[in-house]
Amino acid sequence: MINEKSFLLGNTGSAIRELFEYGKKRKEIVGEENVFDYSIGNPSIPSPSIVNETLIKLLKEKEATSLHGYTSGVGDLNVRRAIADYINKTYGVKEKPELIYMTCGAAASLTITMNAILNEGEEIIALAPFFPEYRVFCEKAGGVLKVVPCNTLDFQIDFDALDKAISNKTKGIIINSPNNPTGVVFKEDTIVRLANVLNKKQEEFKHEIFIISDEPYRELVYDKDTVVPYVTKYYNNTIVCYSFSKSISLPGERIGYILVGEKMKDAITVYKAIAGAGRSLGFVCAPALFQYMIPSILGYTSDLSVYKKNRDVLYKALTEYGYEITFPDGAFYLWVKALEEDANQFAEHAKKFELLLVPSDSFGMKGYVRIAYCQDPKMIERSLPAFKKLILDYKG
Repeated sequence: MINEKSFLLGNTGSAIRELFEYGKKRKEIVGEENVFDYSIGNPSIPSPSIVNETLIKLLKEKEATSLHGYTSGVGDLNVRRAIADYINKTYGVKEKPELIYMTCGAAASLTITMNAILNEGEEIIALAPFFPEYRVFCEKAGGVLKVVPCNTLDFQIDFDALDKAISNKTKGIIINSPNNPTGVVFKEDTIVRLANVLNKKQEEFKHEIFIISDEPYRELVYDKDTVVPYVTKYYNNTIVCYSFSKSISLPGERIGYILVGEKMKDAITVYKAIAGAGRSLGFVCAPALFQYMIPSILGYTSDLSVYKKNRDVLYKALTEYGYEITFPDGAFYLWVKALEEDANQFAEHAKKFELLLVPSDSFGMKGYVRIAYCQDPKMIERSLPAFKKLILDYKG
């Protein structure tokens, strides 16, 4: 009568969203100020003023039927030209507007991309820990998600494990840097080595293996010496999936793009497959108003100093208390070693102190919790005694 897989997805939901809903109920019971909700990666700082200024200007000056009408299915060409110009000037590449496809945010970018490149039974490699929805997107496209754990010293790629995992069925590998949930940035030598490995595997298996670079956190880095490599510079068969949700605090507006690297073999064919996948999935065009906003806001971010302060306050306090944490170069998450083997049990125990922490199992790895520190700094300060009570409770 119905699609069983769709029912299961709708009936279970994600661990992150379920914890977020639990938090809302707890706030009604014990008061918002007494619940420390670190569940969801929802930007907590306002968009830069240029966003509202541009939107108001567009609403006042652009003719209404044009402003709110359809754009080309792949996106407005002038917008795509602006994006390509910005990317080329910023990262020293030569990408083409004709290979950019506007989307309804990163989820649409990833879904469209997987439907464009995957045939039934082909594999996508995800590097654990990874954003849980990768599995949903891959399996809906008919693919198989193969999980390869990163090393747990610095959460760079475990190349021995990756080499063993790549097979004749491998169609692509998703990388996410800065990473959700660890905040780790893949270093340049990691990307260079990954490119070398994949080039050799392409020769061995006689077919293309794509890097899908999932980049909603690209601009969210906090230290001057942290560089996020632009992957098309290092590997020809790269597809970039980008979203403006995190960098300028617009997650609810759903605007992003897919970029097919101009050096990709058969780039036009891949691009047309992306357009076809978007069509088959029912994406007519990305929201027109927010497309027209993009040329004016490229290069801007929200005030990232707030996230940096949140990171530094939490990292310093929690490590002093005795928690084991991977230092995050970017994004807005801490990846914390659970105080017992079962991360789910640890997260449940943390609720005793009204701490809402996401267990790591759905991220493809056991024994950790994710803390989303895109929160009001005052809440973070209020939560510190609870974190101290939690670890003291475990120490007896």
